[in-house]
Amino acid sequence: MPSEAASSGAEPPGAPRERRRRRGRGRARTEALLHTLKRSRRVKANDRERNRMHHLNAALDELRSVLPTFPDDTKLTKIETLRFAYNYIWALSETLRLA
Repeated sequence: MPSEAASSGAEPPGAPRERRRRRGRGRARTEALLHTLKRSRRVKANDRERNRMHHLNAALDELRSVLPTFPDDTKLTKIETLRFAYNYIWALSETLRLA
């Protein structure tokens, strides 16, 4: 029954296919263009991560500068800096609470 095939959306075997339209912003891209896009995205992501780490390290250096350390030439690691800052703030809070 041909009317059932037409209503169900099935095409006859010899019928030419219509081109499908792409939705949204997507375009047909060549392999080389995709590689270039991926590479530029990776470079940008690496740059963002590098800047993030520079800012984090600068903040930790600033924190180290206000913490009292006995040997001034000793540089605390990141985790040591955070733990020391936490304990120092706690000790100061306890001193204020008891005073």
